[in-house]
Amino acid sequence: MIEFWLCAGLLLLTALAFLLIPVLRARKVQAEEDRTALNVTLYQERLQELQSQHAAGALDAQQLQDGRDEAARELLADTEGAQSQKQRVLGSKIPLLIALLMPVLGGGLYLHWGALDDIERAQASAGQPKTIEEMTARLEASLKTNPDSAEGWYFLGRTYMAQERAPEAAQAFERAVGIVGREPELLGQWAQALYFAGNKQWNAQLQALTDEALKADPAEVTSLGLLGIAAYEDGRFAQAIAHWEQLVALLPEQDPSRAAIQSGIDRARSSLGSPTDSLAAVAATAQGLTVKVELAAALQGKVQPGDSVFIFARAVSGPPMPLAVKRLSVADLPAQVSLSDSDAMMPQLKISGFKQVQLVARISRSGNAKTGEWIGSSQPLASNTAETQQLIIDSADGQAQ
Repeated sequence: MIEFWLCAGLLLLTALAFLLIPVLRARKVQAEEDRTALNVTLYQERLQELQSQHAAGALDAQQLQDGRDEAARELLADTEGAQSQKQRVLGSKIPLLIALLMPVLGGGLYLHWGALDDIERAQASAGQPKTIEEMTARLEASLKTNPDSAEGWYFLGRTYMAQERAPEAAQAFERAVGIVGREPELLGQWAQALYFAGNKQWNAQLQALTDEALKADPAEVTSLGLLGIAAYEDGRFAQAIAHWEQLVALLPEQDPSRAAIQSGIDRARSSLGSPTDSLAAVAATAQGLTVKVELAAALQGKVQPGDSVFIFARAVSGPPMPLAVKRLSVADLPAQVSLSDSDAMMPQLKISGFKQVQLVARISRSGNAKTGEWIGSSQPLASNTAETQQLIIDSADGQAQ
């Protein structure tokens, strides 16, 4: 606030200068008028003295006239350049009165129409918060004045989750959804907050939210992670492994959360209840399509080793989202992978549920599974095909069908 008041004070001084300069000039004019009046008085006294000397016979008529002319010349010399304008008393008082009232008037107008509260909030928010509690307080204060900020509610919800305040986080995400609509990421965050707020009890609302999020975006990572957590907590370890393996396939290689998710997968595998469960899980993983992916020779110099490669199967007659997906990098090519029901993006959408599927491999420099630079696709094939399929990435993305 100090900087603000310094700037306001400088502006006030500048405005006062424009008002007070005429007053100072008026004083100068008044001084000139006073000097002129004194010179006139002296001139008149000189004339009276000359007249007395002439009456006494000390000066003749010619000497009297010469004396008068000399006194007149001196008067003209003393008053030469003097201003003839007269400053009215009212004209000098009005600027002074305005100068005195202007700070009071300006302060009152600013308090009424100004943005002093906004300045104080901006200064209070300056700099990085030192604690998560300070960050939470800032977000809460900001949303009191701007409750329609979806971004503010989203970050407040994330902050509440970091503080293990799941019920409040759920309310914050719900507000964000109400403002911007049912975005997949928001739905996933909302479902996660509700799950922990409800003591990790799965219910129909959570299932509906995660289904809606994954239908709109099969790569919505929060929903996939939540489904894995819920399955693990419920003892459905094979399903937890399936969900988490899908999640790992979507995450970039450098993502720090990959290690934690892989640790969860390992724990789930070690927690499978019986040899029968283990064999069933292995069998589910073994059944599926096997595809060998290669990069066309013409594209070797146009890609980078770290570019992401998404290999997925999608239904020929069905929803447009992938049924199963694996993620590699260009450096891994050529590579052979299998796509099965255990890789399903959504539990209700599995490869075995459709008669015909299409295999697609996409190179995406940005790591986005939906769009990329280069693509390769197969002809429709039966979902129970046992032979290894050959897939060559050879076309610009958007040209291959």
